[in-house]
Amino acid sequence: MLDKDLQPSLEVAEQSKYIAQMRADNELYFTEQGVRRRAFVLTFGCQQNEADSEKIAGMAVEMGYDITDTPEDADLIMVNTCAIREHAEQKALSIVGQYKHLKAKKPSLVIGMCGCMVVQEHRKDDIKFRYPYVDFIFGTSSLYRFPELLCKKLAKGKRLYEIEEKLYPVSEGLPVRRASDYRAWVSIMYGCNNFCSYCIVPYVRGRERSRKPAYIVDEVSQLVREGYRDITLLGQNVNSYGKDLEDGYDFADLLAELDRIPGEYRLRFMTSHPKDASRKLIDVMASSEHIAHQFHLPMQSGSDEILKRMNRRYDTAKYGEIVRYMREKMPDVTVTSDIIVGFPGESEDDFAGTLHMLETVRFDMLYSFIYSPRKGTPAASMEDQIPKAVQSERFSRLLKLQEQIGLEKNQAYVGKTLTVLCDGVSKGNAALYSGRTEGNKIAFFEGLPEDVGKFVEVTIERADPYAFYGKKKEN
Repeated sequence: MLDKDLQPSLEVAEQSKYIAQMRADNELYFTEQGVRRRAFVLTFGCQQNEADSEKIAGMAVEMGYDITDTPEDADLIMVNTCAIREHAEQKALSIVGQYKHLKAKKPSLVIGMCGCMVVQEHRKDDIKFRYPYVDFIFGTSSLYRFPELLCKKLAKGKRLYEIEEKLYPVSEGLPVRRASDYRAWVSIMYGCNNFCSYCIVPYVRGRERSRKPAYIVDEVSQLVREGYRDITLLGQNVNSYGKDLEDGYDFADLLAELDRIPGEYRLRFMTSHPKDASRKLIDVMASSEHIAHQFHLPMQSGSDEILKRMNRRYDTAKYGEIVRYMREKMPDVTVTSDIIVGFPGESEDDFAGTLHMLETVRFDMLYSFIYSPRKGTPAASMEDQIPKAVQSERFSRLLKLQEQIGLEKNQAYVGKTLTVLCDGVSKGNAALYSGRTEGNKIAFFEGLPEDVGKFVEVTIERADPYAFYGKKKEN
């Protein structure tokens, strides 16, 4: 619910008639059948996709659906897809393929697909001809039109393919059904202007569009009032927030304003691009009360030549300078990164440069990936594609080195007491609870049901490369 002084975007307001129409139809169904229609939302990909899915679920609830966790119980299935790697696309298509049997058992079941994957022309054709039981698809720019498209599908019975519009609106006022009641995603901008040579995002999410600060401050303020403890600001490159607003207000200004909201909470953000990571931003973080001393700064490669081929527009010296300043201002900062292994043209010397940067920078955590060609990107047609066997061997070496560094970094915390936001019983060990530290590292401890969603103090007793194990301090 927006503040009374803020209005929904016009395009969102126009969806209200379709929401009302669907809600009336679902109420009639409830009256006649005695049960409510249910919607199932499945998400692939990044945190931005998770945030989009929360809006899809929010609109479904407004239209009179209950949300279910199982597709077998659903009357409406929405699959929000990812295009960042081939594996994500194939997994989504495989699962959608299984829904054919659900449709056969329940012909009234409506199946929709949306997100980054379906924007691609070849994937749209795949779905059209190989998945005839998928009723409608829409792209990232048409998210706000979900109620309208569902109404049209149900009214006309025809399959709909609403991929992209020429305009990518910043839609304010969409309802949100959040997956958690203490952690929240807040999108502050959409799209990307960077055109890294390996990345499909600018082609499927459009150019950068920043939300106006007032709407972001209003959303975060409401979340804090509702008791949310961990709030992550999202954008493909949050560091370039505000460049399209033409008023000089930048990401550091936004963070400073959000930090002034009173309450007990942490602010995080992702993802950052090194070319736009300013000292002003780091200074704001260092002097803040609520901004977590955690910085995810994708490096992608430790070779200047490969960085050029990737069109990253910084070099390893610039990257190292940013991290040094960060640690000077925030000695306790946790620094994490992304690395792509086996990019086209990567020589053994180039890869050695990446390993050298790992040893020099010493990341707390690393998210590493074997290069996956994305159709339509410059890198996909580059010469000197690296054989899979070479990629896999380098990937193993990278993981081995980072595991050693991660262990050394984590063991330095043994004996320290850290503030952990408890997430509940661990999925891997029902005897322990788990949560995240300020540095976004996972910690396991013996907890209680009443700890969930709260900050607890945990004294670290041992550590492995990926997690802490400790004892909760009693009040």
